[in-house]
Amino acid sequence: MTDFKQNYFQRRIKDRGPRSNNRISSPEVQVIGSDGENLGVISTNEAISMARNQGLDLIEIAPNAKPPVCKIMDMGKYKYDAQKKANLAKKKQKIIALKEIKMRPVTETHDYEFKVKNAKKFIAKGDKVKFTIRFKGRELQHSHLGNELMTKIKEDMKEIGKVELHPKFDGKQMIMVIQPL
Repeated sequence: MTDFKQNYFQRRIKDRGPRSNNRISSPEVQVIGSDGENLGVISTNEAISMARNQGLDLIEIAPNAKPPVCKIMDMGKYKYDAQKKANLAKKKQKIIALKEIKMRPVTETHDYEFKVKNAKKFIAKGDKVKFTIRFKGRELQHSHLGNELMTKIKEDMKEIGKVELHPKFDGKQMIMVIQPL
């Protein structure tokens, strides 16, 4: 009973990074030297001893290859470079926000122009814009007004953006999404 509790409540240790040195399970590995030179297929123990003689580690680069590809290099430097690459990729990614503009089928021209002007600003920044036309009461019987308004929006936005989600009804509202060109 105590063995069960020990195993059940024992913390699981996460693998952090690639396997290195004695954690490499394959009997033979393709080895790349510290200078980038291909040393060929060598037994794992021999490759580990070569790395230790140079004061470095044997790191598994491509574990799914047959045989696995390992490189002789410093583990700290490898982790540092991987972290730097990850930070650079994170810095370069662009987060696209979805801005929503709500209207009614009876929206007056000045309000319409103001909202379209704001939508153009959002698209110029690189964000997507979701146009929502909400129908109240008997306005739902005049859905053609919503279709006309959506067509007008498409025409006004065609030089700066393209329609990602064509106008469709979702309950008592009509939705359209426009994304930057």
